[in-house]
Amino acid sequence: MAEKILALKVDVDTHAGTRDGVPRLLEDMARFSVAATFYFSMGPDNSGKAIRRIFTRKGFLKKMLRTKAPAAYGIRTMLYGTLLPAPLIASSFPDVLRETERQGHEIGIHCWDHVKWHDYLPWFPKHLTAMELGRANALFQEICGHRAATTAAPGWTVSPDSLEVQDAMGLAYCSDGRGSHPFYPVMDGRRFRTLQIPTTLPTADEILGENGITADNIHDYYLTSLKPGLNVLTIHAELEGGIIRASFVRLLERLAADGIRCITLGEAARQVTGAPACRLYMGEIPGRAGSVAIQGEEIP
Repeated sequence: MAEKILALKVDVDTHAGTRDGVPRLLEDMARFSVAATFYFSMGPDNSGKAIRRIFTRKGFLKKMLRTKAPAAYGIRTMLYGTLLPAPLIASSFPDVLRETERQGHEIGIHCWDHVKWHDYLPWFPKHLTAMELGRANALFQEICGHRAATTAAPGWTVSPDSLEVQDAMGLAYCSDGRGSHPFYPVMDGRRFRTLQIPTTLPTADEILGENGITADNIHDYYLTSLKPGLNVLTIHAELEGGIIRASFVRLLERLAADGIRCITLGEAARQVTGAPACRLYMGEIPGRAGSVAIQGEEIP
């Protein structure tokens, strides 16, 4: 039977998550000699504007209440871009990005404006999609001294144009969707050449409060859900580096005790040979309000 391997993907969505959550995750991962792939939101924190989803996305309010989002993200974050000005994220904490990489983690681009991409990408003209990623990449290069090798779409939200822009960026791989194994995406009949490493496990905010899963036992759920081969878990700096930090530490302890190897997504990508082409489409998954990019059937 193949070895169970876990690749850790860290989405950093907010100003507070960058300032507070990332350093905590670095501390906890260092204790267990674990490396991960961190995706940083680079531009303004407009988290407060996400309140519009109450009216546009079925189940959004229920999810916010179930996951105790106000406690997880903080009241200031939930007002950014509305009653409070939207602070710039990466330029406020450039040393956090540099320190993450210095400690041996892989870093990449999550977005320029998380809420804007997540909520409006399907209506972006191609030049705006390119501009959003271009601005993020320019600042990433200014801070880190090199171009980003990987990106991950906010909210697993993609379009054929965003995949085309990623191809033009010459990235090593992306992690934009949900699925079961690495693949090359085909969307709306268009084939793209940047390898996708999808998230295979549900995120904490999708399963907390459902089917008896709590912050005290979520680590058990993940351990029993691991399959032979590559597993990919997306965590959030604002959750696993914040309100459910103790849960994440318990997961790291059990992974170490069980001898389960943790790797970066880059390591996973370098081990891929002969990945198939698969359909990528926007659809719904349990526990998440709105659509996400889902890996579909293989295409010859």
